[in-house]
Amino acid sequence: MEIAMHLFGVQTPQPAFSRRHLHCQLLSSQKHLHFATSVASASGLRCRIVQNCRSWRVLRVSCEERIVDVLKRNKTKNQICDGALNELTCVMKFGGSSVASADRMREVADLILKFPEEKPVIVLSAMGKTTNKLLLAGEKAVSCGISNVSDIDELSCVKELHLRTMDELGIDKSTVSTTTKAIAQVKELTLRTKDYLVSFGECIALLMISMIMTNYDTIILQYDAFDIGFITTDDFTNADILEATYPAVAKRLHSDWISDPAIPIVTGYLGKGWRSCAVTTLSRGGSDLTATTIGKALGLQEIQVWKDVDGVLTCDPNIYPLAEPVPHLTFEEAAELAYFGAQVLHPQSMRPAREGDIPVRVKNSYNPKAPGTLITRSRDMSKAVLTSIFVKRNVTMLDIVSTCMLGQFGFLAKVFLIFEDLGISVDVVATSEVSISLTLDPSKLWSRELIQQASELDHVVEELEKIAVVNLLQHRSIISLIGNVQRSSLILEKVL
Repeated sequence: MEIAMHLFGVQTPQPAFSRRHLHCQLLSSQKHLHFATSVASASGLRCRIVQNCRSWRVLRVSCEERIVDVLKRNKTKNQICDGALNELTCVMKFGGSSVASADRMREVADLILKFPEEKPVIVLSAMGKTTNKLLLAGEKAVSCGISNVSDIDELSCVKELHLRTMDELGIDKSTVSTTTKAIAQVKELTLRTKDYLVSFGECIALLMISMIMTNYDTIILQYDAFDIGFITTDDFTNADILEATYPAVAKRLHSDWISDPAIPIVTGYLGKGWRSCAVTTLSRGGSDLTATTIGKALGLQEIQVWKDVDGVLTCDPNIYPLAEPVPHLTFEEAAELAYFGAQVLHPQSMRPAREGDIPVRVKNSYNPKAPGTLITRSRDMSKAVLTSIFVKRNVTMLDIVSTCMLGQFGFLAKVFLIFEDLGISVDVVATSEVSISLTLDPSKLWSRELIQQASELDHVVEELEKIAVVNLLQHRSIISLIGNVQRSSLILEKVL
């Protein structure tokens, strides 16, 4: 049993790339793709690679309000044959650092093909820090004016990275001037627009990896998660996956695999709002959740999460460089670690794996021979004492004190009703006879503008002060100890 103790692109034969309000034209003189858009909504990305022989390959890209098209091609000697075992076996998810350059993308493609016995589903993140830079570019576009959009440093960095990568991969240069001009025109960057903006990072990475795999004479199927059944809430930038996702994803991927066995490659991090039908994102690091959702939906044998570290570590290596990988964790331990400071996994990613009882293996794409960390339903805890120590920074803490709590009912309900009305998630709670100490989930607050954060916190304090004395403490940290609950006394003895 576990315990968590908390101490406070390519040239196209037909230039067609469009979303509902996204338009593009290939200028033959410049060989660049230029994009503009007027609103933040989008339908999905639909990609098709047509390969008739090894001597030529064509990428036809279009984005319409329809389901993902499948790849149609003639089979070659290196492609999956009809006599192969007709079952997908695992998910292989690669994070941004794993596909951060042309060399890294080649190595990832080689890594995928090193396991011929596997029939994987590939999940990809955007290159390197693309998502961060796109968000910063969007924020700057609000006030810079449409004529100055091309001068935004972050947007230039994103363009330069992708153009350089395409050049090194031998792919005809294509680039995306995303929605920044439209943002500059309307002088507004909503959460919905942010999700639409950052979705291009995953889509472009998907295209580049797909072209590498095609050059290796490998059959692939490209999918935008937006189109294959990832149905989410409409909480833009922090959406949750709905139960309807699992049968929809299973039906689509399984039926395509049966009719045309190939390696499916899926964009991570993205979904479709069930009311708005707009692009949503699963909060930062959400590609992990994409991978485990696919694993559960298809009932696969294993989910592999490929990172830039040798597994889940005993502590933050930036604080203690001698941190070591943990060989084995339970789903509960991994979820606690992810939620309370470990940056290796998405906090919600363990839920689908636990519900489907599918092992998760965290591996290092830079060091594939390292054993990594295996996460399963249970493990031998007889010799386990303390597994990991992590810290969660930038936490807001509230001390709520009231003598009205003594012998009364309904007081806690009143307190938490205030947070529910404001849509603020409570993180850790500790109570006594006359007080409540709680922390607020920073990931929920970070998705809001700073001014909105301050306003909401002021409102929380104002409402709570009607029933209690409130002390607001900001920029605090939570230290989390993940260990064996049966030996908690020994852990506390050593810590305190």
